[in-house]
Amino acid sequence: MNFALSHDHVGITVTPENLEPTVRWYADHLGFTVDRRFAAHGTTFVFLTAGDVRIELLSGASVPGRPPVTDVLASMDPQRLHHFCLAVPDLDEAVSHLSDRGVPLCGGPMEISAVGRRIAFVTDNLGTVIELSGPGTRPSGRED
Repeated sequence: MNFALSHDHVGITVTPENLEPTVRWYADHLGFTVDRRFAAHGTTFVFLTAGDVRIELLSGASVPGRPPVTDVLASMDPQRLHHFCLAVPDLDEAVSHLSDRGVPLCGGPMEISAVGRRIAFVTDNLGTVIELSGPGTRPSGRED
C-alpha cells in the first residue's frame, strides 16, 4: 500500500426527530460535545467529539431505529455494522458510570484472552451497539 491510513470517525444515521435526543445521549452518557453542525444535500450533519474520538450523526434516515439489543452475541446482522468500540481506562468504572445513568449492559463484562482485554457492550438511545474495551496486554509473541 502506498498510503497510510488512520481512523477518522464513525457515522451513524438518525431520523430528524432523533437527532437532538441522540446528541444529548452521547453528551450525557459518554461526555461527547458538539464539534461541528451543518446542513448539506438535504441532511444535517453533527460531529461529536470526546478526546480523539469522533462520531458523525447524519440526520436524514427515514426508517426508525432498530429493535433494542439485549444480548450482544445474538445481535449479529450481516446487513449492518455490528458495533464500534471505545477504549476506556477502567472498564468497571465505565460500566458503573453508565449503569448509574440507566444504561444497561447488553453483553459482558467478559474476558477475551486472545486479545488480552475485558470488554462490555451497551447500546445508545437508537440501538447502536457500542463496545467498551478496557486496557489490557496483547498475548506475547503477537505482532500487529
